[in-house]
Amino acid sequence: MNPLREIKRHGQSIWLDNLSRTHLREGALQRLIEADGISGVTSNPSIFHNAVSDSPYYREDLARLKRDQPDPERRYEALVIPDIRGACDLLQPVFRDRSGDDGYVSLEVSPRIAHDEEATVINAQRLAREVARDNLLIKVPATPAGVRAFERLVTQGINVNVTLLFSLQHMVRVFEAYIRGLRAWVASGGDPRRPKAVASLFLSRVDTLVDERLAALGTEAALSLRGKSAVAMAKLAYQRYREIFHGGPFADLAQIGCRPQYPLWASTGTKNPAYSDVLYVEPLIGPETVNTVPDATLAAFREHGRPAATLASGVAEAQAQYLLLEELGVDMQAVGEELQADGVRLFDEAYGKLLQLVA
Repeated sequence: MNPLREIKRHGQSIWLDNLSRTHLREGALQRLIEADGISGVTSNPSIFHNAVSDSPYYREDLARLKRDQPDPERRYEALVIPDIRGACDLLQPVFRDRSGDDGYVSLEVSPRIAHDEEATVINAQRLAREVARDNLLIKVPATPAGVRAFERLVTQGINVNVTLLFSLQHMVRVFEAYIRGLRAWVASGGDPRRPKAVASLFLSRVDTLVDERLAALGTEAALSLRGKSAVAMAKLAYQRYREIFHGGPFADLAQIGCRPQYPLWASTGTKNPAYSDVLYVEPLIGPETVNTVPDATLAAFREHGRPAATLASGVAEAQAQYLLLEELGVDMQAVGEELQADGVRLFDEAYGKLLQLVA
């Protein structure tokens, strides 16, 4: 039995954190869908930089666009939107079979407008029109401006993947914005079943930074907490999700058919070689969640992953981890703010390199 396909029995979707024209032209994505049950795809500027750099299938289109499209950003979009459409089309059977709960492909707005609410809304609307696929998610960052933009996009029935969440506070803020947006959408006469959103909580980067803080403290108590913070955060975030979307705040919306905003585990490739290569998969399997995994993590779990319903267990231990971090002076909310600012910067740098590549 394929362990990746077994995960679906526990209610979790596995999405591929990668996309290139090579995946599409040579059938790799189709094989992953058929063999492993991959049911979605995420992309970002780093992924497309690697794709355009490595794949021969962009050269002809890029040469044409360099002649016909003077704006590097529009040139980049014209280059990758066909890939997004192609992936959407491959996942349409999943989208239909799951009645719109799965089968999505994510395309990110420019990181350069991460702090500009109006520009984010305008560009998300434009990208949604240009891709023109009902199983598209527009990726919007969870900056304060991005969260406000996200709420407005939900009121318009645009599907969104809110990215760059690094704390429980980020997650709750995004959930609350989604519910406000849904209420406005329904009040305007919108179909309650149409809006779809996920909230992408980044994991491995949290452990990297928290482990640095713990190593600097150097005590036995501090060192014993390394490599546990991100999983603890995800387990606690899932508890918040259950309280909100299976509790009072969402009850009336659930009754009329609105979809909850699923948590999505992102940045799930293990960065520390001393840790398990499936650290951010095995302990976080549970219903109404998504795990978006890079190729190496996908292969690792296929080979030796152990699928089981693990997400709702170990909550007391997760709470204890947070309390111990607090006692040691590690402020997880401050860690989240630092990582989000750094994440916006890194995505902006990757985007700049991508624009240079297509210039």
